[in-house]
Amino acid sequence: MRIRIRWRDVDALGHVNNAVYLTYLEELLTAELSPVLGDDWVTVRAALDFRREVRLADAEVTASAEIDRIGTSSVTAAVAVALADGTVALEGRVVLAAWDPEIRRSRPWTEPERRALAALSRR
Repeated sequence: MRIRIRWRDVDALGHVNNAVYLTYLEELLTAELSPVLGDDWVTVRAALDFRREVRLADAEVTASAEIDRIGTSSVTAAVAVALADGTVALEGRVVLAAWDPEIRRSRPWTEPERRALAALSRR
């Protein structure tokens, strides 16, 4: 997914602030997962390695995710953010969990959700 770098994404040091990468990943994962899971998932862990700074002049980045593991109630995705020339600016892992909004807790994936996640992991 291509994401345009917004002026507000950049901090006083002149590069995209580290917290903004979570917004980029949220945009990506929402676009990928909402069609198959709706909004019933939450991020429970993010481990990110920042490899290169991204500046406003870079104009846009490409965010990508690949499902590594599907658990009982969670899914782990390998994520990356790259510059237009393919240089990796960020890489890491994000763990997402199925969410029950009524009891406000995680829940097991349903069988249809599990099949949809498996189909995403084979793309």
